[in-house]
Amino acid sequence: MDIQRNSSLGSPSSMESLEKQLSCPICLDMFTKPVVILPCQHNLCRGCASDLYDSRNPYRFSGGVFRCPTCRFEVVLDRHGVHGLQRNLLVENIIDIYKQQQEGGGGGTPTAPVKPKVSTGLMCEEHKDEKINIYCMNHQVPTCSMCKVFGQHKDCEVSPLASVYQAQKAELSNAIDVLVAGNGGLQTLLNQMDDTCKAVQDNAQHAKQKLGECFDSLYAALEDRKNVLMELISKEQDEKVAALRRLARRYGDRLQAGTELTDTAVRVLEQSSAAEFLQTSKGLIAQTKEVAKSSLAEERPEPGFERMDHFSVSTDHLEALFSKMDFGAENDHDEED
Repeated sequence: MDIQRNSSLGSPSSMESLEKQLSCPICLDMFTKPVVILPCQHNLCRGCASDLYDSRNPYRFSGGVFRCPTCRFEVVLDRHGVHGLQRNLLVENIIDIYKQQQEGGGGGTPTAPVKPKVSTGLMCEEHKDEKINIYCMNHQVPTCSMCKVFGQHKDCEVSPLASVYQAQKAELSNAIDVLVAGNGGLQTLLNQMDDTCKAVQDNAQHAKQKLGECFDSLYAALEDRKNVLMELISKEQDEKVAALRRLARRYGDRLQAGTELTDTAVRVLEQSSAAEFLQTSKGLIAQTKEVAKSSLAEERPEPGFERMDHFSVSTDHLEALFSKMDFGAENDHDEED
């Protein structure tokens, strides 16, 4: 950046020209620190550069490219993203001097009116002109520097907002991964429920077929008894299928709730404002962890629940015993012998 120094630097037209030189080509306002310098020597607010990078790299792959909005030079970023770009401390110092001169009236020299800066984050409720830029570790809330120096957080331990933002963002990302894994487990259970229902129905149908083949070879007098035994199979089939469907409905409700919570967490994760993110992230992290944990402890049918092979009969009995025929009739026959 070339800034001409001449005797008319304090004039309104010179200050207007300087302000134009210190404006970001993306947000069109004065640079917001930190200011990064691109390989083509043009400057951007780091926040604007991050937004531009994210719009070109929505899936957050390691590294990426975007074009300089001024000269269209292709900027290649490593795995650090825009944080790997070098800060332009000279421009930041000039901005500080410019703002000091604007606030102090430039030593009595008339200055051009300062255009209002559009806020990119939340402002402190107690100190209206202070942007929230730090995080109180004691109270677990974002706050401003004035609250730390003079306000209710003056005796508290604080950390930079960016570092806490990155840490909790990473924690929420991990919680989302666990939640997604839990949702995958629920989906697997639902698939197993469908397969088990089909196995119960197939096995019940197979048992009915075998029973029908046995009774079709017997006398017509056994028809009533056959229907009674068929009813027992149908009853157990209905009970098992009903129990499995109740479990499937519960899993489906849990999966829907987990999916909605996942969508909510992803939307919060994509928020560009650290302060807005931190206002909701803590409770959301706890909620995603709780839902993910509960989804791994669901009730499952016992092994062999789908089996129906205990419904079987033998037709190798005497006709006198047909009226007493039941499932497991071989044992009854042995007892009479």
